[in-house]
Amino acid sequence: MSPIVVLVGPPGSGKSTIAALLSQRLGVPHRDTDTDTEATAGKPISDIFVDEGEAHFRTLERAAIVAALEADGEVLSLGGGAILDAGTRADLAGHTVVFLDVSLSEATKRVGLSVARPLLLGNVRTQLRNLMEARRPLYEEVAKQTVLTDGKTPEQIADEILGQLS
Repeated sequence: MSPIVVLVGPPGSGKSTIAALLSQRLGVPHRDTDTDTEATAGKPISDIFVDEGEAHFRTLERAAIVAALEADGEVLSLGGGAILDAGTRADLAGHTVVFLDVSLSEATKRVGLSVARPLLLGNVRTQLRNLMEARRPLYEEVAKQTVLTDGKTPEQIADEILGQLS
């Protein structure tokens, strides 16, 4: 049992958009662990951070990932910080993981001043740069393929991933 492909990357890399497009093209379900986590908690991620803290969110996220990795034939997108958990990184070892890479300037444009992203509150560009620098080695560790998303349409990115899957 295994997802067809698992997408990882920082905020603004296009994980949700690309996952939805891949699932449409492959004719399979798309699953997003952030959505699963919000459904379990009954509230948005930003509210989980405020009400219970990041540690509680990460516990819920980890449970969502374990469940999602057991599903067969889906396109799976993980939250940007999911790879911080060593257990998640170990679990991803046997899967087709694609790191959607994005430059800081492009990610900043895509994310904007989103209050829905609690780890980016304050100076978005600085927070995003620090987060991307800290997580890059972890994304690279779990990825079987890296796709730079800058300057590409979602369709071009999906084509690139699908070309590698065959």
